[in-house]
Amino acid sequence: MEKQKLPNATLILIFGIVSIVTCCCYGILGLIFGVIALILANQALKLYATNPEMYEGVQNVKTGRILAIIGIVLNLIFVAYIVWIYTTFGWDTMQDPEALREALEDLFGQ
Repeated sequence: MEKQKLPNATLILIFGIVSIVTCCCYGILGLIFGVIALILANQALKLYATNPEMYEGVQNVKTGRILAIIGIVLNLIFVAYIVWIYTTFGWDTMQDPEALREALEDLFGQ
């Protein structure tokens, strides 16, 4: 019997990679790709678990899942960093480069 490719195996891998690459886009874009890749990977792994001898491409799904988890973590860290920046310095300070420079000098004591 010929093995079938797991559905979305390549897409999961691509979305996992994109979730890492886009982690500096304010964390939102990469988070979306990472969550979608993780959901698709979990569905594909459940399908594979029901009948493993029928499907191939499980390695792409597993790799994409790991990349998606890494991407989600990186994006959450970046979102937390952005929130910290805006809560520490405020919106007005972030809009004014001179005020931001002064706030950073105060923060680091220079």
